Amino acid sequence: MHFFYFNSRIGKYIFFFVAALLVGGSLWVSNNLVRKLEQEERNKMEIWAAATSELASADVDGDIDLILTIIQSNATIPVIVADEDDMIVQYSNISINTADTTAYLTRKLAHLKERGTMIEIDLGDGLKQNLYYDDSILLKQLSYFPYIQLFVMILFALIAYVGLVSVKRAEQNKVWVGLSKETAHQLGTPISSLMAWMELLKVTDGVDAGIVADMDKDVKRLSTIAERFSKIGSVPDKELVYINELLSETCDYMSSRISSKVKLSLYMPDDAEGVMLCRALVEWVIENLCKNAVDAMGGEGKIDVTLSTGRKCVYIDVADTGKGIARKEFENVFKPGYTTKKRGWGLGLTLAKRIVEEYHNGAIYVKESEPGVGTTFRIELPRVV
Repeated sequence: MHFFYFNSRIGKYIFFFVAALLVGGSLWVSNNLVRKLEQEERNKMEIWAAATSELASADVDGDIDLILTIIQSNATIPVIVADEDDMIVQYSNISINTADTTAYLTRKLAHLKERGTMIEIDLGDGLKQNLYYDDSILLKQLSYFPYIQLFVMILFALIAYVGLVSVKRAEQNKVWVGLSKETAHQLGTPISSLMAWMELLKVTDGVDAGIVADMDKDVKRLSTIAERFSKIGSVPDKELVYINELLSETCDYMSSRISSKVKLSLYMPDDAEGVMLCRALVEWVIENLCKNAVDAMGGEGKIDVTLSTGRKCVYIDVADTGKGIARKEFENVFKPGYTTKKRGWGLGLTLAKRIVEEYHNGAIYVKESEPGVGTTFRIELPRVV
């Protein structure tokens, strides 16, 4: 079982590693494309600047038409040309949505100077102009693409992961449900036989009635356990149960079946509290917490079961004087496969959490714990108001 859950964790790591590789590779390709487009636009601006310089120095016999074609070919890249005193000489591909054109262009020029995208134009005779350009609309849109792509791929990876985990969990649930129901079915026949033998022993002469009564209790307990297994995976039938009575009977049963070195005490108010629940399943949860407490204490110590009430819930605290739980493990103790025992499947608290939270709309958690001092588990169940 531990190996199974270990492999499950390894599978998650592999999934996230592969997802990270795909995301990283995709981002590298996208960023590389954006950088190439940036260089392509700079090359165009350098040609544009060279054509402007050539036009300024061209004689009448020069190929003026070709130079003008090059200059006029830029229809996408925003450009501002300024002299050495930052006086704007010309601009193109800049949308101005204000009446104060000069102020807007001045701000735009300051922005382009901060970007550092400047190409010097030599006009001859010591005259120079500076060409400032911005990214085209297409390049700006493409620059956002890697981030959009990253978001989409992360979202896809999360959806895929949740889907895989859900499918795996559903498969595991089917296995546990099938195993539980089959166990209940297999127990049914020998338990029925034992019950019949118990009835025969009750009317047999020479048999100690006290021993028969204790044996009868244990056989009925086996029947209750089989009933619990049969209910796993099905929506349990709930009934109004007075929690005081349930705790009293459960603690009495546990007291006679745990080490005499463990003192089990029950504290609860006199007023009976009614809760809609499946009695057999909630009894099992309390028993499981008590058994875990006995194991944590090494068969010697104290267990306090305390019932208290709130406005909407009843609270059942099971406190022990065991070895305690580190705070970082508070959530892990409810995960399948987690156990500190040499023998065990690590499913007790997992099933307890499912019974309390999914079947009874309550909550179960580690209320407090300190290594070497003890642990308190709390169960919250909705009150019948």
